[in-house]
Amino acid sequence: MNRLPLLSIMTWAPFVSALVIMFVARRRPLLVRWTAAIGAGISLVASLWVYWAYDRAAAGFQFQEEFALVPSLGISYLMAVDGISALMALLTSIIIFAGVFASWTTKERSQEFYALLLVLVTGVYGVFVTLDLFVFFLFYEIAVLPMYLLIGIWGSSGDVRPQGIFGWAMGRTGVGTKEYAAMKLTLYLLFGSAFILVGVLALFVATGSRTFSFLELQTMTFDATLQTWVFLAFYVGFGILAGIWPLHTWSPDGHASAPTAVSMLHAGVLMKLGAYGVVRLGMGLLPDAAVDWAWLVGTIGCINIVYGALSAMAQTDLKYVIAYSSVSHMGVVMLGAATLTPNGLNGSVFQMFAHGIMTGLFFALVGLVYEKAHSREIFKMGGFGAMMPGIATAFTIGGLSSLGLPATAGFVAEFLTFLGAWNSDYQWWLFPAVIGAFLTSIYVLRVAGQIFWGPKADDPHFHNLPDAQGPEWAALGILVFVLVLFGVVPSIAIAPVDTATGPLLLRLTGP
Repeated sequence: MNRLPLLSIMTWAPFVSALVIMFVARRRPLLVRWTAAIGAGISLVASLWVYWAYDRAAAGFQFQEEFALVPSLGISYLMAVDGISALMALLTSIIIFAGVFASWTTKERSQEFYALLLVLVTGVYGVFVTLDLFVFFLFYEIAVLPMYLLIGIWGSSGDVRPQGIFGWAMGRTGVGTKEYAAMKLTLYLLFGSAFILVGVLALFVATGSRTFSFLELQTMTFDATLQTWVFLAFYVGFGILAGIWPLHTWSPDGHASAPTAVSMLHAGVLMKLGAYGVVRLGMGLLPDAAVDWAWLVGTIGCINIVYGALSAMAQTDLKYVIAYSSVSHMGVVMLGAATLTPNGLNGSVFQMFAHGIMTGLFFALVGLVYEKAHSREIFKMGGFGAMMPGIATAFTIGGLSSLGLPATAGFVAEFLTFLGAWNSDYQWWLFPAVIGAFLTSIYVLRVAGQIFWGPKADDPHFHNLPDAQGPEWAALGILVFVLVLFGVVPSIAIAPVDTATGPLLLRLTGP
């Protein structure tokens, strides 16, 4: 099976499924859903095989596929994975497979919805497995642009009351509407893409316009001034997608307005593209600048952690709580990378995976609660645990992972990151990180207690609500199982990741 082009199969299976949906399965909703599930399932099987068959002793980039696209410009179709990208591809497969089942009840224009969702995830796979920077950028844009339509057409508008000195402007611009969120997200991410493209072209010119290959660029030493500003360009460009403060404001609005599967992909995978880009391109190609700017990356990561947690505490809309929680947890990812220590960098990558699964679970649950209760107002709901014990249990497990309970994936990720912060040159980073974990426990337990385990709400509309049903159980079961499995046996992820972070740290800090 290793002789098959597994990375191409994994990447393009969703795209082929999207074509089948649009040309064969139109106006046949059940066939649309099963075609999407089969496409996502093929990618899941391929990613599992790649992850399982990855030779940890040999390490490095494996399963390589290559052929020239534009030889005169050094552009090629070059795919390969190391321990980091193999884990990220597995995360993507799990989220999209669960997302298909979480959106099983989508009725409005389901064929276009699933087609766009599968095209988006094709771009995500491409980013994680492509080693040609030009093709990498193309896949990056494919992963970002469908979000505009997915949110603008299938999203939902929240009830936001414009207040303060900017109240008039907020009212006029449609703050809280799905159209506003879609446009804001797209403009922010395209702004970040401009920085990324400039950085990629700068490196290409610095090589003498010979190659876009990451493998070749990695062997070169670039001028210190070039490294400095290109790293900042990559940090801003990719950091916008990773939700770095203060360029994060598109993210909560996008999360809150997106439909369930899109929220799952948005928070579970797309934000990881940003962190992955900083680690892969910023740190992998510009090691001197990465060391010089580590203080900035780590400090902003600490701001993200505390600011995101405090913002989540102040929300009354359940989706906004999870959205700001994602901003906080992505701060942990960036902090771990900035520590430039083995534990910190392993914790950063592990947190990408753990948070992806956890937030995918959260948004699947929020979608189910909204579909059944038709409300996201935290303090209007209550006592749902008695009526929907399955959803309540899954939400509680996700919440416990979010606050770092041992035996969940969230604990392993945060513990490694905290160790890395303590062993770094900036030990004070540990204190805001721990404060963020403490604040997380407050808003998670408050939300879970209010909605599921507290007294029943007085509103008769909230009586006799059904639990998860049919395909909905598949999404919840998969995500809860993975969250606990990687918490109990973290070596499943750490062992392959360590084969990639070790050489990266050697390049960054020397022997």
